[in-house]
Amino acid sequence: MSLEARRDPRPVRRSFLPTSLLPASLPAAVRSRIPISRVPQPPEEKMAPTWRQARPSRIAASLAAAQATNSGGWLVAGVSADVPASTSITRSIAGREVVFWRASDGTLVAGPGACPHLGALLDRCAVVGDTLFCRWHGYALEPAGDRTWSPYRAHDDGVLIWVGLPMPGESPTDRPALPPRPPLGGAVTAVMVEKGICEPQDVIANRLDPWHGAWFHPYSFSHLVVDESASNDRVLTVDVMFRLSRTWGIPVRAEFFCPDARSIVMLIVDGEGAGSVVETHATPVGVDANGNSATIITEATIAYSERSGFRLAHWLAPALRPVMRRTARRLWVDDLVYAERRYRLRNLGEYPE
Repeated sequence: MSLEARRDPRPVRRSFLPTSLLPASLPAAVRSRIPISRVPQPPEEKMAPTWRQARPSRIAASLAAAQATNSGGWLVAGVSADVPASTSITRSIAGREVVFWRASDGTLVAGPGACPHLGALLDRCAVVGDTLFCRWHGYALEPAGDRTWSPYRAHDDGVLIWVGLPMPGESPTDRPALPPRPPLGGAVTAVMVEKGICEPQDVIANRLDPWHGAWFHPYSFSHLVVDESASNDRVLTVDVMFRLSRTWGIPVRAEFFCPDARSIVMLIVDGEGAGSVVETHATPVGVDANGNSATIITEATIAYSERSGFRLAHWLAPALRPVMRRTARRLWVDDLVYAERRYRLRNLGEYPE
């Protein structure tokens, strides 16, 4: 299954910049380390249509497998850095107000977002030691809770914060199911957050359709091939060219899989940046005034490379993170059109089966 140009049906995988296209003065050892390929972006008339491969039944089977995975009631609530040491924050998650703060040792605490005294929203409240003090009357809440207020499960994975809530059909677990990640100390991490009018399943279905990649996102992808021999309902293995420009790109091999029902991960398994991940998490917010479901998309890009030169990228991380977030947001401008359209057609009973 491919999106490669019709003139060359062979998948492009792990091919690097031909040495004939590099300056002759470069030492061979240097030329072999350049992970860039000269593969021009094919025009649309030269691209193979992929609608036959992107069968609704195929995507539905992968989505059903993902939805059957127990998420343990865990939902992504934001970025680790969102929760400071001395102030609380609140989030709306699955129709609930949830408050977060940090105990004196940095442990994340979560619980109902309304003060048990008179219902004040526990946002921007002072935290002293382990104790949160309500802004209205100074009502004190402890991480262990009491007879008036019971905490929720909470987890900080070093990049994202999670809360464990009672969710229909889900058996609670002690921790969220985290995918493999590269060492965070040697990685560059950026997190993008967007809101969409859809449900989590629409976000996951979008990512379980890699066949749309080169058609819908030609500025980012080309020569995309799904390796059927290495794919099934739980894993999609893809060879793809990440575009640097209309002429140059970086070929990689990636796997898409769902560690839980509301998350999908792209793991680079071969090529430049092997071990890097892009985690997409879909958190239900609730229903708006028009009766539409809203979902927060939190996408964490954790970039990593074993190349010695990547240390420079790590040093430049403060400058790189805004660029990484803009890149992710540009994709989601398009992909939210897909997810929201799917949600609307499902509600109308018109989505293709």
